[in-house]
Amino acid sequence: MHIRIFLIGKVREPYIREGISIYLLRLSVSHRINLIELPDDSKFDNNPSAKDEQKRGLEAIRFMERSGPAGTLFALDAGGELWTSEELASRLQKLELGGEGPLAFLIGGSRGLSPQVLARADRVLSLSPMTFPHQLVPLILLEQIYRADCINRKIPYHK
Repeated sequence: MHIRIFLIGKVREPYIREGISIYLLRLSVSHRINLIELPDDSKFDNNPSAKDEQKRGLEAIRFMERSGPAGTLFALDAGGELWTSEELASRLQKLELGGEGPLAFLIGGSRGLSPQVLARADRVLSLSPMTFPHQLVPLILLEQIYRADCINRKIPYHK
């Protein structure tokens, strides 16, 4: 299965980049997986303005240009569905067995995703009701994809 994770912004912390590299390597045994960092135009104030919405719109255009055809698009958003690791494993297995084409996950900037991207997504997911630092989200997502893969392949990692 081909999995692409798009991140608005860059992961700057070396220890987080190292963790991401570990999970990308583990997943590369059974999947084609890429983390694609897109430019961050979201230098937002605490009060969103029309200009902020324009920046989110530009991020949406960049994402749509880079993502190409995705079999299934998952957008990560605080208001999205909450799945257990087992539910994620089951859904990813169905997509893999169904030959749905490449999967794409989008992690928005610090202000989230534009309404255009959320509307285009096949599923909108939330990793947790808690708030995480933006740079940790790709690491958490990769760990959950790896956990789901281990559940599906009956590799003793889960639990």
